[in-house]
Amino acid sequence: MTKEEVNALLDQLKSGELTEVTVEKKDFDLFSSVLRARDDFKHFRGIARHYGKTVYHYLEEPRS
Repeated sequence: MTKEEVNALLDQLKSGELTEVTVEKKDFDLFSSVLRARDDFKHFRGIARHYGKTVYHYLEEPRS
């Protein structure tokens, strides 16, 4: 996964094209660093799942 792919997935989540994105353990570090660099990062929520997977959703209201 590249930075461009991560940003594309996050943009699709934000626009509603996707309802969730599942990130594998091997891609988590890159995905997380790209996400934290965005101005709207508090609108994304990641939920840890089994085997190192994380599922991200977009929230209309930013988390605190």
